[in-house]
Amino acid sequence: MEVLVFSIFNGLLYGMLLFMLASGLTLIFSLMGVLNFAHASFFMLGAYFAYQISGFIGFWPGLVFAPLIVGVIGAAVERYGLRPVHKFGHVAELLFTFGLAFVIEEVVQMIWGKVPVPYDIPETMNVAAFTWRGLDYSAYRLFMLGASVAIFLALFVFIAKTRTGLIIQAALTHPNIVSSLGHDVGKIFMWTFGFGCALAGVAGVIGGNVLGTEPSMAITLGPIVFVVIVIGGLGSLWGALIAALFIGIMDNLSISYDLSLYPVLALFGVEREVEGIMQDLVNLTTAGLAPVLPYLFLVLMLILRPRGLFGTRDV
Repeated sequence: MEVLVFSIFNGLLYGMLLFMLASGLTLIFSLMGVLNFAHASFFMLGAYFAYQISGFIGFWPGLVFAPLIVGVIGAAVERYGLRPVHKFGHVAELLFTFGLAFVIEEVVQMIWGKVPVPYDIPETMNVAAFTWRGLDYSAYRLFMLGASVAIFLALFVFIAKTRTGLIIQAALTHPNIVSSLGHDVGKIFMWTFGFGCALAGVAGVIGGNVLGTEPSMAITLGPIVFVVIVIGGLGSLWGALIAALFIGIMDNLSISYDLSLYPVLALFGVEREVEGIMQDLVNLTTAGLAPVLPYLFLVLMLILRPRGLFGTRDV
């Protein structure tokens, strides 16, 4: 029973971390129509900036200043990179952000090196929040969960309930009307993109010391973020949340229980004593299949419902 409880709890935590990373990308796409392939790179920058700042003045100032720096960099990218490219269409934007991801990775390696940096959990939170049946659960993980929930609620209120959120949404669909009302549409897009990058920076600050801060972290997490937003539905905040939680819980349960897939194969008449590639399939477990499962669900979603769970447009 305790294995199930902790697996679900860890799955919720991992899922909410994925949501934090996907929320900025969802915001940028839903309000600007830009699919940013470099989004996970801003997550990486948040982790590295937090590591650098926390070495001088501590973790909590890093939690404030690192996302701000990432947000300013994101705003500059939109103003001087994406905006001139925007007139050439979405393909040009995708190519630009795809190349930007590699540039950021190379810059990170030039500054911090190619090996992981010692970005650690703050000592004040590196303690057990509670113990259940002999298993300890970290206070920092509870903080991560609480921060993720707070970000979701703040984003939902900001987009749906505030005047600023309504202006941003209107700027995407009716830019000329918004401009005629006295709003600078260019600045709205610039700071919206920067805000989305800052959200990725927050995820990097909070998750970098748990997942590990190293130059390949963007490549590792980047694909799974796109899986989350495609399954949830492009531009849907609720969809991103549900898809992230589903993937997080599924991943942890698959690894924790490590069940054999042979009973399923036996239903199709596969014998245990086989040779060749079928032997590998017979010996396959859910833990071995866990890294592939999100992508299998992605393929099924694209076949059965291309717009995702709560999306309003097809991929």
